[in-house]
Amino acid sequence: MKRKLILLTMLICCGRLACTSPAWAQLGAPAAGGDEAAIRSIMTEQTAAWNRGDVDAFMKAYEDSPETTFIGTQVGKGYRPILERYKKAYSTPAQMGTLTFSDIDVRLLPAACGKEDVALVTGKFHLKRTEKGEATKDDGIFSLVWRKGPKGWKVVLDHTS
Repeated sequence: MKRKLILLTMLICCGRLACTSPAWAQLGAPAAGGDEAAIRSIMTEQTAAWNRGDVDAFMKAYEDSPETTFIGTQVGKGYRPILERYKKAYSTPAQMGTLTFSDIDVRLLPAACGKEDVALVTGKFHLKRTEKGEATKDDGIFSLVWRKGPKGWKVVLDHTS
């Protein structure tokens, strides 16, 4: 009994048990390149949502958490405040324009248990638009921290400049 308790303690301390929790089990094992492809697919969905003027759908890529962070000219925390900032800064389809991403690089990072559950994504963005509101920047770079959880891959930190 004492040996089993020691083994259980070691698994918890090393993070092994967390990697085999039911939340992870329901995600299944991705095929080779599956996680990168999933992130790129989500970003394609984001672009389509933005280009049809749907900020709510664009934000589905972000984790709905008070800890989700956006860094631009200021640091903002929380899914809801970030959503509201987007809606205020891009209040019309003309202000949103057409979004394109380029030079996207996806780097998957393994957790202690070897599963890749964090990704760093860098790239460039461009907005082609006829009208500007609060947001005046049309081109820039970004780095995103994605985390894989029970709801799939979600952005937990966005640094755009």
